[in-house]
Amino acid sequence: MRGLAAVPSYVVMQPTTLCNLDCVYCYLPMRAADRRMPVPVAEAVAASVNPWAAAGRFSVVWHGGEPLAAGREHLAALLAPFGPAVEHHVQTNATLIDDAWCAFFAEHGVRVSVSVDGPRERNAERVTRGGRPAYDRIRAGVDALRRNGLPFSALAVVSRPVPGLATELYDYFLDLGCDVLGVNIEETEGVNTRTNAWDAAAVTGFWAELVAAWRRDPRIHLREVEWSLRYAGAVLDGTADDLLPRRLDPIPTIAHDGSVVVLSPELAGFTDPRYGDFSSGNVLSTPLAEILAGAGRTPWVGEFLAGVEACRSSCPYFGFCGGGHAANRYFELGRFDGTETEHCRNSKIRLLEGVLEHARDHKSPAA
Repeated sequence: MRGLAAVPSYVVMQPTTLCNLDCVYCYLPMRAADRRMPVPVAEAVAASVNPWAAAGRFSVVWHGGEPLAAGREHLAALLAPFGPAVEHHVQTNATLIDDAWCAFFAEHGVRVSVSVDGPRERNAERVTRGGRPAYDRIRAGVDALRRNGLPFSALAVVSRPVPGLATELYDYFLDLGCDVLGVNIEETEGVNTRTNAWDAAAVTGFWAELVAAWRRDPRIHLREVEWSLRYAGAVLDGTADDLLPRRLDPIPTIAHDGSVVVLSPELAGFTDPRYGDFSSGNVLSTPLAEILAGAGRTPWVGEFLAGVEACRSSCPYFGFCGGGHAANRYFELGRFDGTETEHCRNSKIRLLEGVLEHARDHKSPAA
């Protein structure tokens, strides 16, 4: 985990900045503007991605805004330059999904992940631009996916971890029919300035409760919990040092205009007097592979890498998280070389502690 890898495992593409929802906790700065990615941007990215995909598994993640707001015709044109070895994923609020979109996903081999925060009452902050609840439209989109036999993942944001919530959420997603679930504690980043500081015991208890719910009926792949268990097992086996990659995945995000931001998609669209627009180049003028080769020289990236080293030397959880995320450091601390953030505490430290708490509480009497 020193320096940036020359080849990423996936890229994030922003087909449009526009989102048809106006979720209270959203971090995106330009979600009311329809700034669409020109096809030449996708062509430029594909020129680097296609050889990477031919050499091994590689994904393109379409992320907005709301990617489906770009429309089927334009999204198809953006997909076209990518070769058959590329895996496509889309993160969507599902409100625009109908049978025609399902046919599009099937035709183009696009894997769908739906953003939904649980039952109706847990989705109060997912609203339309007119302030109306979006839940019924989200469920209609999910129903279309199920009707057409398309598997899907789900991503839930937890704004307030309280007792009983984890069990409620897990039972809901079992019924929803997703096969993979990711759970994010709300983050203070981008235009979302709400606090994410929560009582340590409450957050640890939330994760422990989620593990217990999953163990009762583990039909869903539970992203955070399964990674935690894998790490704990590796520690016991003495192989934990082999879990993290040798170099950080640069995770390049290609904004609608072709600019490339590495490490944290959440930084795209923002500017800072010290760091500028955070970009390391633009694919319309420089090949993506070349941009990534020099990304470590981007000033803020160097500062972030110094912060990773500070985490390595000071934090006992480094082997689990690998030094955290750049955007969380910037938006919480105002710098990239800081160390512990509330996001670290909520979604790394207390996650692992919750998994271990569950293990202690359910240890076999014979152990």
